[in-house]
Amino acid sequence: MELFIGPQRHQPFDQDGTIPSNHLHNFEHATISLTFLAYASFAIVLDRIGSKTQHALTQFIGSIAFAQQLLIFHLHSADHMGVEGQYHLLLQLVIFVSFTTTMIGIGLPKSFLISFVRSTSILFQGAWLILMGYMLWIPQFIPKGCYINREEGHQVLRCHGEQALHRAKSLVNLQFSWFLVGITIFSLSFYLVWDNFFTKKVF
Repeated sequence: MELFIGPQRHQPFDQDGTIPSNHLHNFEHATISLTFLAYASFAIVLDRIGSKTQHALTQFIGSIAFAQQLLIFHLHSADHMGVEGQYHLLLQLVIFVSFTTTMIGIGLPKSFLISFVRSTSILFQGAWLILMGYMLWIPQFIPKGCYINREEGHQVLRCHGEQALHRAKSLVNLQFSWFLVGITIFSLSFYLVWDNFFTKKVF
């Protein structure tokens, strides 16, 4: 949808059929979505077929999706030195956890801890992406000393000087730390509540 709703002409290509530089972001995001769509589709197919290698293949395809997501965010065409780059850098840590636990899950399919950590990391990814949407593109939430600038058809967060940029990046680091604690508390509490509920229900 990003490829066709955002552009003024409702299609992402240039007049000569090439990809313009201001739409590279859109193609990168769409590629990540396409990979996860392929993963989800094959997961459904493998589940319907009931293959003996269903679990391993599903985990393998999932690891490919996370690996590509990690690669694209690492080589993202966005500014790696700015505030958005700091959000992307920290996001890569969470994606790496998702990728690693998915790979380990191939060899340890019955490990609760591996599945729990992977699920928590995916939750973290979603929450972090939502936070990025608020903090990078809503004027009321941008850090002091920074502003939204339109560059190559995209809104980009810029800061007035090195001090403002350093402060903004430090705030991003704090947000990540708070989210890490918050997601951990939520995930463990959620598990303990439901574990207690089902344990009482069984006995």
